[in-house]
Amino acid sequence: MNLIIGLGNPGKEYQHTRHNVGHMVADKYDKIFKTDTYMNESGIFVQKKVHFYKIPLENLFIIHDDLDVPIGEYRLQFDRGPAGHHGIESIIQHLNSQAFWRYRIGIGRPPENIPVEKYVLQPFNSSEKVLIDQVIDKIVAELSNLGS
Repeated sequence: MNLIIGLGNPGKEYQHTRHNVGHMVADKYDKIFKTDTYMNESGIFVQKKVHFYKIPLENLFIIHDDLDVPIGEYRLQFDRGPAGHHGIESIIQHLNSQAFWRYRIGIGRPPENIPVEKYVLQPFNSSEKVLIDQVIDKIVAELSNLGS
């Protein structure tokens, strides 16, 4: 059995922000858990689910936003460091391992005048939203083929 978890922040005010692409995938594919904690505390949620379902970490898939991947692209990677993503840092800390799968969905880099903390909490513009929807559809198709 695979455990698939989409990262994001709870609450309507964060629903359509860049930081919530993991939740957006979960909304499209109903076999994914959505974290109910804030991003920086994602490890608490993930650890509880991993222990409750007794999932080996190689069967854990985390879906999250990534500044280092261009909008419209994603990477599926295993056993990678957090690269500054606080949600992933929290998960690695709580699981005491980074040996799990990650769908890194590109949200691009902010313009120079916008701090990262503000950028990730902004919604996508209309052209970006088209690209994000395409990526979400590709990931949902891949997850459907994984089985759970």
